[in-house]
Amino acid sequence: MLGRAFVSAVAMLAGAWAGGAVVGAAATGQDRARTVADGVYSDAQAARGAAVYEVACTGCHRADLGGASGPPLREQRFAREFAGKDLKTLFTKVATTMPRNAPASLGDNVYLDVVAHLLKENGFPAGAQELTADALDGIGVVPGQAKPPPPVGDFSYVEVVGCLTAGPQHTWVLTRASEPITAVPAGSSPSTPAAAKPLGTQTFHLLDAMAYAPGEHHGHKMYVRGLLIKLPGEQRMTISAFEMVSPTCSD
Repeated sequence: MLGRAFVSAVAMLAGAWAGGAVVGAAATGQDRARTVADGVYSDAQAARGAAVYEVACTGCHRADLGGASGPPLREQRFAREFAGKDLKTLFTKVATTMPRNAPASLGDNVYLDVVAHLLKENGFPAGAQELTADALDGIGVVPGQAKPPPPVGDFSYVEVVGCLTAGPQHTWVLTRASEPITAVPAGSSPSTPAAAKPLGTQTFHLLDAMAYAPGEHHGHKMYVRGLLIKLPGEQRMTISAFEMVSPTCSD
């Protein structure tokens, strides 16, 4: 009887140990499954990386990572190039090829900061700890996420649609205008087709409308992109894009 109880106890201990090993293996597997979406860099690190990127990288990749003489570092290109790989692949690419005129010249810690900036600009959240070289192998890269637009405020770069109307003393006003939203970069298509944006209740004094032959578009539904200037009792906009989206001003 004693022997049998002893064997049973040993079997139970063995089972418990095996179960612990499985749990340990699962935990290890979870560690390996860590991704750039898990907060793998700090805000301070990304801020340092942004300063370096502005000086060393914008000439080839643009400030918004949209690409110029160098490829884009965001959205579909980012996903196609790096998603499914570990973060060391991205780090190695940055550290061995950038900046173009002096690759591998900035030092590992600086390149880690730049990688942190790239992650932030691709919509991945910051965490409490800075990204280190030792961690790169164990962090997977996933497709980027849309970065939330900044809140609209005074001197924001915005886009609206509204009815172009002649104002007093040779001024031009956009009436029945939509709520201003953060504008897409210059040269890009509006995030929502302009003709599909509904009119609203806002009014904007267009500061430099005379440069765009506004008389030809009186009463038309217009898409306007520019700098928003908020004054007591009045909203003004400069103009960097001015396009007719409908010859009539009705939804």
